[in-house]
Amino acid sequence: MNYIYELPMKVRDYECDLQGIVNNANYQHYLEHTRHEFLLSAGVSFAGLHEQGVDPVVARINMAFKTPLRSGDEFVSKLYMKKEGIKYVFYQDIFRVSDGKVCLKGVVETVCVVNGRLSDSELFDRLFAPYLNPCKSV
Repeated sequence: MNYIYELPMKVRDYECDLQGIVNNANYQHYLEHTRHEFLLSAGVSFAGLHEQGVDPVVARINMAFKTPLRSGDEFVSKLYMKKEGIKYVFYQDIFRVSDGKVCLKGVVETVCVVNGRLSDSELFDRLFAPYLNPCKSV
């Protein structure tokens, strides 16, 4: 994959369920945190976008759980993206650092609400242009 961004993280105790593995809902938090940090790395904050009247929202999410993470595991959340019509589709994968195993494969479809209306975002088109056709992986 030609990942354009990656974020290292570590599982915290309270994210695990009685089975001792990360509760499935927490993976969605990991994916969202990665997208927000990616935005910051591109020079814009999620809150700043809202102040400008641009609200990226999740339209659909698909997560395939592969290998469970446990308390204390270090992992890397990676992403790349494509634009499909007015949607920005983020392909996000989580890998356990200790053995490189894939823990989750996710696809997150987002759309933009600009000044209260579903719309294409010229700001996002400009912001993401360098990432939509990456020439090398991270």
